[in-house]
Amino acid sequence: MATFPEYISQNEERDGVRFSWNVWPSSRLEATRMVVPVASLFTPLRERPDLPPIQYEPVLCSRATCRAVLNPLCQVDYRAKLWACNFCYQRNQFPPSYAGISEVNQPAELLPQFSTIEYVVQRGPQMPLVFLYVVDTCMEDEDLQALKESLQMSLSLLPPTALVGLITFGRMVQVHELGCEGISKSYVFRGTKDLNAKQLQEMLGLTKPAAAAAAAAAAAQGRGPQPAQQPLSNRFLQPVQKVDMNLTDLLGELQRDPWPVTQGKRPLRSLGVAMSIAVGLLECTFPNTGARVMTFIGGPATQGPGMVVGDELKTPIRSWHDLEKDNAKFMKKATKHYESLANRASANGHIIDIYACSLDQTGLLEMKCCCNYTGGYMVMADSFNTSLFKQTFQRVFTKDVQGSFKMAFAATLEVKTSREIKVSGAIGPCVSLNAKGPCVSENEIGTGGTCQWKICGLDPSTTLALYFEVVNQHNAPIPQGGRGAVQFVTQYQHSSGQRRIRVSTTARNWADAQEEEEEREGGGERGGERRRRRRRRERRRGRRTEEGPDVLRWLDRQLIRLCQKFGDYHKDDPNSFRFSETFSLYPQFMFHLRRSPFLQVFNNSPDESSYYRHQFNRHDLTQALIMIQPVLYAYSFNGPPEPVLLDSSSILPDRILLMDTFFQILIYHGETVAQWRKAGYQEMAEYENFRHLLQAPVDDAQELLHTRFPMPRYIDTEHGGSQARFLLSKVNPSQTHNNMYAWGQESGAPILTDDVSLQVFMDHLKKLAVSSAA
Repeated sequence: MATFPEYISQNEERDGVRFSWNVWPSSRLEATRMVVPVASLFTPLRERPDLPPIQYEPVLCSRATCRAVLNPLCQVDYRAKLWACNFCYQRNQFPPSYAGISEVNQPAELLPQFSTIEYVVQRGPQMPLVFLYVVDTCMEDEDLQALKESLQMSLSLLPPTALVGLITFGRMVQVHELGCEGISKSYVFRGTKDLNAKQLQEMLGLTKPAAAAAAAAAAAQGRGPQPAQQPLSNRFLQPVQKVDMNLTDLLGELQRDPWPVTQGKRPLRSLGVAMSIAVGLLECTFPNTGARVMTFIGGPATQGPGMVVGDELKTPIRSWHDLEKDNAKFMKKATKHYESLANRASANGHIIDIYACSLDQTGLLEMKCCCNYTGGYMVMADSFNTSLFKQTFQRVFTKDVQGSFKMAFAATLEVKTSREIKVSGAIGPCVSLNAKGPCVSENEIGTGGTCQWKICGLDPSTTLALYFEVVNQHNAPIPQGGRGAVQFVTQYQHSSGQRRIRVSTTARNWADAQEEEEEREGGGERGGERRRRRRRRERRRGRRTEEGPDVLRWLDRQLIRLCQKFGDYHKDDPNSFRFSETFSLYPQFMFHLRRSPFLQVFNNSPDESSYYRHQFNRHDLTQALIMIQPVLYAYSFNGPPEPVLLDSSSILPDRILLMDTFFQILIYHGETVAQWRKAGYQEMAEYENFRHLLQAPVDDAQELLHTRFPMPRYIDTEHGGSQARFLLSKVNPSQTHNNMYAWGQESGAPILTDDVSLQVFMDHLKKLAVSSAA
């Protein structure tokens, strides 16, 4: 018999659902006392090789306000061929195709191991995938050449039936016609004037024939995406198999933007108009169909709508200091422009990816909503000629064992809940579909006021946080043995063109309010790591940088409340404070979260902060934990590699450290090891074991570099090296210049910082938690 934590772990693995509490408070009052809300992280497309899609449609509850999908938690009367919905208790007749069911002959959706199940929708046409490349030509020849090669490589990875298009931009924006044999033809637009979809439609000659208009109208009315018999945009978006050679040649012939750039000026880059035309082109031709706008930029937009900096090089792009002083004159207007594009794209199910490769900022702060609303990728590198960009871009087109892309398009997520709980909102790469229903809470967290969200782009690691409110009143006890249930219904366009529906149904026990709190702590299995993520996601949604100190204060207050609720202590005696094992890691993660680039902007540009937060907001828990508290491994002659504390005491002269921060993989050689390496001992036959020691972290780092998306930056440094700062800024500064001469502190490397250590943080936390004045 599996233990409770093992049972929960199996469910999480199967359903991709991880709750903040695994035993739920049974009333609204109890829930408010818990400090941390009932919430879950949900990974809709978690990879499940053992989950073959079922070739029939789901059976739905007949009540119009419910429409939950038949699942293993439903009560079934095999004699009368009836099933009772576990959400609204409606009794439903099985369809005729289920006539043969019995206790020994059950359909898959009633088996407990299929609490997550995937259906293939048979009706409706298969839709093509659409990839529209938007390419910046204002960059150095070397960079442009590397980008052209990556784009040509990507064409060979696309399925032959996928539609592909090309827009290039510099001072002007060019929409390339791909149907022309042996001749390059493009429509040129001014980079200073924005166009709406209707104007673009007329200028490009995309006026719809009556039949196509009827098909689009049918799609808009929700009868599913209808196929256009002849793709409407056949001049600009062509099947790869038809234009492969032409487009490869066209990409090869791309030149730098011909407009001269005078000294002391930036090139004029019409990024805002190029993206607007890309969104408009797809809007006119493939509404409500899976499509990716892949934008490659080598610098900031310097003219037209969406510009983030002027063309004078002497005027630097906005910094945090400028934002605090409200001195970023282009920011509000640019953000508004990109937000409107993001809203238009997400309304039509289109994804916007941004690949920004430049040594300076490119405007990711203003453009972040394009990726955050549409589920697109955001990748930041120094140049298109780095392996970081090349490898990451190649991994976008990774395929699964069936040979399909690991990406899904135009998805919707619907959440259904038991009567005792309601859904407050979602945080992640999604937008609201404004679907009101009986399970929608009035208290909004993140994107709330709805039980349905649109997620234009999904991959196996895309994760959303969903928040729930317990609405059951304190004086209305839940019947003994009752369970709270949640059903996640994800409909999406598979990369093969099929429509699919994945349904995950999960349930948790209600805690008896009279019982000991220990049971709930047991329900918070591995709670420390997990709940902190939920809370920080809640407080991060939509916050502005200037609110940073307020967010930190809010975080500290919540942490103190949690310690007061679940700690064991005597009033006004900090030494008596004890946390149960399940909570022991919680304060440590909060300490590292407070120092992380998600809350601290020191030493990061606004673009870098936007990039870090974007990744943090879309990855699963394991990856997010690494982002908050990096993993540190030590390699020495004393034995095999071992995980060590993220602490300055782990930095020893005869050790090699491997640190994984998610964004960087760093190998650090201690002082003695670095000297041996410089002396070349690894080249000598008698020191073969030293050569193996040097090689071991490199091999482990390569394994991480080959699997991570986006690819991390690889750093090889040593004691005293300039890049050792990446390690020193992450470890807990238990030894600093203030206490380095204290007795018993001889080991480890002192850090020159005035930051408080984890020990000091914990002492303050205990003092505040036990204070009778608190």
